[in-house]
Amino acid sequence: MKSWTLAITAAAVMSVGVSHAHAWSLQDAAAPYKGTAITVVGLDRPSYAIAQKLTPEFEKETGIKVTWNIFPYEDALKEETLNFISNSGQFDAILSDVVWPVNFADPGWVLPLSHFTSNTKLADPDLDLKDFFPVWLASFTVDGKLYGLPFDSYAGLLYYNKALLKAAGFDGPPKTWDELANVYAPKLTDKSKNVYGYALQSARGETQTADAFARFLWPWGGKFIDYANKTVVVNSPDAVDGITFRQGLLKNMPDGIVSDDHSQVVEMFAQKQVAMITEWSAFFPTLSSSGLGANLGITTEPAGPKGAYSAFGGFAYMVSSQVNKRHQNAAYLFIQWLTSKEEAKPLILGGAVVARQGADEDPSVQAQFPNLAPMVKTWQTATVPDWRPQMECYPRFSDIVSDWGSRIELGQVAVKSGLDSMENDLTAYMKSSNCWGKINNPEAAMSLYK
Repeated sequence: MKSWTLAITAAAVMSVGVSHAHAWSLQDAAAPYKGTAITVVGLDRPSYAIAQKLTPEFEKETGIKVTWNIFPYEDALKEETLNFISNSGQFDAILSDVVWPVNFADPGWVLPLSHFTSNTKLADPDLDLKDFFPVWLASFTVDGKLYGLPFDSYAGLLYYNKALLKAAGFDGPPKTWDELANVYAPKLTDKSKNVYGYALQSARGETQTADAFARFLWPWGGKFIDYANKTVVVNSPDAVDGITFRQGLLKNMPDGIVSDDHSQVVEMFAQKQVAMITEWSAFFPTLSSSGLGANLGITTEPAGPKGAYSAFGGFAYMVSSQVNKRHQNAAYLFIQWLTSKEEAKPLILGGAVVARQGADEDPSVQAQFPNLAPMVKTWQTATVPDWRPQMECYPRFSDIVSDWGSRIELGQVAVKSGLDSMENDLTAYMKSSNCWGKINNPEAAMSLYK
């Protein structure tokens, strides 16, 4: 006899007791699909590298053949969208960024997970959705239905050089943005030695939108859109305060920072040219092997005047509705296995980041990976699932934010007038493209998973 949590629709998350004459096993569940070949979309990132290394274990146990199709992040949405528009059936397991769920769910291109978890032959009784952090389940819930299981999950963290901070007279990292900008950064900056207090990756594109712009919106009380009134609010007084604060940071950052992406900022930090950076948790493996050694410090991102809101980003796996049932079920079994509690620790030990509470909070694992404790705290108390809006129009929305955000940071336009122009362009685009009719508010689903 077994009971398990069958929590898949956001409308009703509950525990359901089900009796089985025999214990569920992956091998038995996969027996009807032995010999099936499925294709999984992945990215050129550490989480997918270790996932590929572990995949032969799944293939051996199930007889299902898994082919990974790896893309640069910038190409993934385009390739998956072309697959669906052409109905090519090229991909079985679909990878969704936190800003893409509505792109896939609204046209019916992917299946809600209840399609599979209601099937006792497929559903692992130990799936335990409650082991995922609520913010991640909410992020992939559209119209009350959960569509994806989280994988490769990130939080924005503050990385700092302990030695540089100690030499400047600091016993620990700043706890607020005000401290970072007005107390720490000035003392840590020595331009004659090409050493700077802080660096913010600000390259035009998604980095400008998700890192350089959003990071100074939420902690000051700003946000991108008002869902209830269907209005763009990037030029609110709170937003103006946050982006104005960002401009003040430039004096203690390296020249040309507006052109620097993640790789350049991480390298400057590794080379001790920068004392502090706010970067994704996924960069821990890179930084831990960079030579910084015991001087690598990691903590949560600083809090702003309106609260702690750290960068939020990551992915989930969904099942294509356009492939045949055999491929759908085989793909689901793979996704269920990859995101399971059993695989969480091996994934972490291999350099992946996962959203499983049990593994991420395990003291023995946290002892090896100091990025986990602040990552857990961030997901529990210091972020929002709509860090970037979920809408089918997001790519162009992001382009507009990036364009004006970069102009403001470069000093080509004043903060208020630049944000007014950003609001005007976003509002016009949202109306002309019917974006308001294809938008999702994941924050509304948070209460359903707590």
